[in-house]
Amino acid sequence: MTLPAQRHGTDPGRELAEPGFWQQPPAHRLAAFARLRAAEGPVFVPEGSGPGHWALVRHAQVQEASRLPKVFASAPGVTTPEPARWVRALFGDSMVNLDGPDHAQLRKIVQRAFTPRLLAAAEADIHAVAARIVDDVLAERPDEFVSAVASRLPLEVICNMMGIPEHYRAEIADRVNHASENIGVERGLASRLRMPGRGLRALARMQRMVAGIGRERRKHPTDDLISALVCANVDGQALGARQLGAFFSLLMVAGVETTRNAITHGLTLLTDHPDQRDLLLSDFEEYADGAVDEMIRHSTPIIQFRRTVAAEHTMDGHVFRPGDKVVLYYASANRDETVFPDPDAFVITRSPNPHLGFGGGGPHFCLGAHLARVEMKALFRELLTRPVGLRAVGLPDLAGSNFDNRVRSLKFAFERP
Repeated sequence: MTLPAQRHGTDPGRELAEPGFWQQPPAHRLAAFARLRAAEGPVFVPEGSGPGHWALVRHAQVQEASRLPKVFASAPGVTTPEPARWVRALFGDSMVNLDGPDHAQLRKIVQRAFTPRLLAAAEADIHAVAARIVDDVLAERPDEFVSAVASRLPLEVICNMMGIPEHYRAEIADRVNHASENIGVERGLASRLRMPGRGLRALARMQRMVAGIGRERRKHPTDDLISALVCANVDGQALGARQLGAFFSLLMVAGVETTRNAITHGLTLLTDHPDQRDLLLSDFEEYADGAVDEMIRHSTPIIQFRRTVAAEHTMDGHVFRPGDKVVLYYASANRDETVFPDPDAFVITRSPNPHLGFGGGGPHFCLGAHLARVEMKALFRELLTRPVGLRAVGLPDLAGSNFDNRVRSLKFAFERP
């Protein structure tokens, strides 16, 4: 059994609680996670402004916690810090912060809305949007990849799928950036005082916008996801205005941010590993699925999610008790040496590749996993198989977030004129 004394003296997990840790180069952070994986059991991470948490850093640990939602609960929140009660009361609970019947009912409504017809239309749209983006890139020759390419694809696809009118989209893109720019990023006191509610205001405006669209679609439904969600009849229930707003915020902030970051890291990985890029180009359809999954494993767009222990449970010799906080470090689990040989290598033929980039299984496995894979595959097909190749230039500008592997910007260039 892990001894309580682990909380005192030299805490092997203390480094993870220091804001400067997340500003270090990726190799430094990955080495720290490797040391934590070598510990005998879950490692305690003290937090200056909170109770501290137990770090789950091994693949098996993250999977076990993910598949025991009655023990490792998502409520009251999966982010660090957890959302305040007044924020939850104002905006409603996001699906990722719900457990049990409440989560199951909401997920059922959303899953039913993703009909085969809607998904088929979304996949066709993904290919059209990817081709149009690359057409624009070749015509305009921009030099910054995130804004010109990686952000556009998921944003346009989700807006098309939801049925968001064109005149709202520029504002939504701006709101998404404001809502997510400081998640998990340590800011100075002046910045916190100057813009304490900027992200929340952006979320509020997005939710009011989509609530208005939802009211219109209840009266005049069309063939889009908002209509399907607000007109659904799953056990007599559809999404109300607050639920629709919370789902839209989750879809935009999570769906857009995670996919754009995976795409951006993917271009960097292919540039840094020309042998893997050449292999992918030798038979794109043969290797593309493996390449996409390896990009997701290697970059792990979501670094961690938080859980609260709801029932006593023993894992790797440590007894978790109700009220304990744990954090599932997907970024560490995806480099677990016992599961992924040579885990720091980028190998598009890696098989098996049971990465946890979409979660560790269980009821909170990412609903958008399939569409994210389709988006990445479609975009890289267009980027790599056109006559003019692209490559990353320099290192990506990382946000230094402890929540997601966010890229602020990445310079890129054309290999041929």
